[in-house]
Order: sequence, then C-alpha cells, then structure tokens
Amino acid sequence: MKKVILSLAVIAALGLTSCKNETKKVEETTTTEVSKEIGMTDLSFGVRGNCGMCKSTIEKAANGVDGVASANWDVDKKKIDVSFDDAKTDAMSIHKAIAASGYDTEKVAGSEGAYKDLPSCCQYDHEMTMNQK
Repeated sequence: MKKVILSLAVIAALGLTSCKNETKKVEETTTTEVSKEIGMTDLSFGVRGNCGMCKSTIEKAANGVDGVASANWDVDKKKIDVSFDDAKTDAMSIHKAIAASGYDTEKVAGSEGAYKDLPSCCQYDHEMTMNQK
C-alpha cells in the first residue's frame, strides 16, 4: 500500500514539474515574438508592372533588402505592401532595390537597362497608374 501511494506522489510531482517548465517556454516564446514585432514597419506604395512574372521579380527585389520581412505586390492595384525592420533598412532602400530590377516605383524610376532585359510581357507602360484603390 505504501508503494502505491509513493508511486502516485512521484508521478504527480513529475507531472506538475513538467507543466511548470512548459509554461515558462511558452511565455519566453511569446515575449520574443512581441519584441520582434515592435521594430517592424508596414508600408504600401505603387510599383508599375503587368503580370505574375513581374510580381515574382518585384517581390524578390524587395525581399532581397536586408531587414525586409515580407513583400506582396498586387498585380491589379499596382501596389506593394512591405513589412520591414526599420532598424535595418528604410523605405528608400526598398524603392531603390525594386527600381534596380527594372520597375518604376512612386519615388524612383526603374533602371532603363534592367527594364530592357525584362521579358516582353513585363515591359509595362511608363504612364500607367500605380497604387490604385
């Protein structure tokens, strides 16, 4: 009888100890995620382009900038939504990276050489409206 009671006490103690450790791990993870989100900046601006290939190139250029967490270009609205760490980069660096790949942004004209190297379906009208609602 003593062995049964002792066994139950040991199992209960182990169960409570493991639950306590799991709680600490969750709290630490949550704190880290919140800290990472504090320095993030969200930005939207217009980028000229035509198709899915443009989307891939524009997003790749934006994501190639150190500090950019995500970039999503909307083909229909001609607008990109970017989330980035403002301690590592700024908006103008993202504009310049996209322009270097051949695409006009609201603030920087695309590289003419890179534009000429784009596939014909990606060679957009330089007068097209960007950042449509």
